[in-house]
Amino acid sequence: MDKFNELKELIASIEADAESFYSKGNKAAGTRVRTGFQKVKNLAQEIRQGVTDLKNKEK
Repeated sequence: MDKFNELKELIASIEADAESFYSKGNKAAGTRVRTGFQKVKNLAQEIRQGVTDLKNKEK
């Protein structure tokens, strides 16, 4: 559950940059959003693998 909470915090931290990029056209904020979502992708993959491992372990 720690990783899930970490994912939620990561998404929340991207919100200000996303707002700045979409509302104000700040290109540097767009780069930070892309970088942040790459981290989200990697963390989500870790969570997904952990869920699969736990599910298979219970069998």
